[in-house]
Amino acid sequence: MAHLGDRAALLLAAVREQRPLVHHLSNFVTMQAVASATRAVGALPVMAMAGDDAEEVAAAADALVLNLGTPTPERLEAMLAVGRVATVRGIPIVLDPVGAGATRYRTVAAGRLLDELLVTVVRANPGEAAALLGRSGFVRGVESVGSAGSAVGSAGAGGAGDAAALAAALSRERGLVAAVTGACDYVAGAGRVLVVENGHPWLAAIPGAGCMVTGVIGAFCAAARSYADGTGPLLAAASALACFGVAAEIAAAHARGPGTLTPALLDALYNLTAEQLRQAARVREG
Repeated sequence: MAHLGDRAALLLAAVREQRPLVHHLSNFVTMQAVASATRAVGALPVMAMAGDDAEEVAAAADALVLNLGTPTPERLEAMLAVGRVATVRGIPIVLDPVGAGATRYRTVAAGRLLDELLVTVVRANPGEAAALLGRSGFVRGVESVGSAGSAVGSAGAGGAGDAAALAAALSRERGLVAAVTGACDYVAGAGRVLVVENGHPWLAAIPGAGCMVTGVIGAFCAAARSYADGTGPLLAAASALACFGVAAEIAAAHARGPGTLTPALLDALYNLTAEQLRQAARVREG
């Protein structure tokens, strides 16, 4: 198998060449940022949410990204409807279970999406991943309270285990690729765990950074559909996280804090070359 950085570079080039159509049912807080990040990396975002319009877009899309932020019963039903279209068509479905574990409504809604749709990748913070596994006590608002090495890592007290273990457990339980993100990102699937060590601490201070990278994962999953070896979504998710992390590292060198990091991050995503990603990606087997 090619070096993981090589595969990330190939997939970024594929995104730029294929320009996949990525259908987002995003949340109202971060929708603009998600669309901008998806477009900056080279894909084509569409944010269709309503009834027939959403189902028609899903019938033409190359990937579907579902985001549980700002949930309502109507939005959940819309997600299920377009998700069924995507499942029948066999296109990747990427789920961001924003706030799972913070309220019972969000946790149940995330479980229903996982039960009724053929979700390809879940991108979650450690608290959300723990909630999807039936564990609690790690989410406040929509943020994970602990990190892989602190609260979430205290498996004995909280029953969650560390981020790598959470990713592996969620992957096994749901039969999908699980990406648990934080200071390091852990991506589990096909019996493997990949560790992505790119990124910058300022990302944690940007509302919607997780939603943005979930959108980028959708673009990479669409581009990876041509890989028939069963590792496509695993490598696509890890490559997307590396791409976003490398862009954040470049952006941070030109920013003064989280406020100036966001526009610099979009510029860095847009200008990032496949060769830069190949050289800077820090992805390894876990």
